[in-house]
Amino acid sequence: MANRYLHNVQGLFDTIAPNYDRMNNIISLGTHRHWRKQTMAQIKLAPNAHALDLCCGTGDWTIAIAQELDQTGEVIGFDFSAPMLKIAQQKVSQAKLADRVWLRRGNAMHLPFKDNTFDLVTIGFGLRNLPDKPQALAEIYRVLKPGAQLVCLETSQPDQPIIKPVWQWYFTKVVPLFGRLFAHQYQEYSYLQETTRHFVSYRQLVGLFEQAGFETVHYTRFNFGAAAAHFGTKPASFHG
Repeated sequence: MANRYLHNVQGLFDTIAPNYDRMNNIISLGTHRHWRKQTMAQIKLAPNAHALDLCCGTGDWTIAIAQELDQTGEVIGFDFSAPMLKIAQQKVSQAKLADRVWLRRGNAMHLPFKDNTFDLVTIGFGLRNLPDKPQALAEIYRVLKPGAQLVCLETSQPDQPIIKPVWQWYFTKVVPLFGRLFAHQYQEYSYLQETTRHFVSYRQLVGLFEQAGFETVHYTRFNFGAAAAHFGTKPASFHG
């Protein structure tokens, strides 16, 4: 069941890849760039770090991380959609960062990396699309070095009584309409708004981090709770 679900989601992202960046700008009113910038400002990254950007899509966060590294560091952008990775590769080449960025295709719930490999793992707007979130978090925990950090930037749900109904109206009615008007992909964007609405709350995500073994879990919320960045650290004393 999970494999069939993942295959269907992969097909969806393959389909929307050509319009993905433009639609992100339209749907978030450009604020997704601000969310990522604010999140990056909270990450302490050594110039020679080895990072993994999961569900990297068209590579914007992968590139932002690479820009913090020197030639001794590297970041792997990892995604299951070949069309998304093709666009990411074009961006990496344009940014002249091919010496420190590697793009790989694969399943985020079964990572092809050794234990204790990375100084940082990021996942942006991708966790909600994975059918087995605890499994994905367990894999991230496994490949992180002891003392290293997971950072997850994801859509979330506002909980303020005045804001919440407006947010629900926007995602259930407006987002699919934007998909039809600007990308002729109503069904695809109907699905994406459903994953946003049904994703765990920011408090529940803290619990999932802690269940996976992460410590000092904390979060920053954006736009009245429309998005949130969660941070968790693999214990430095971990021995695996």
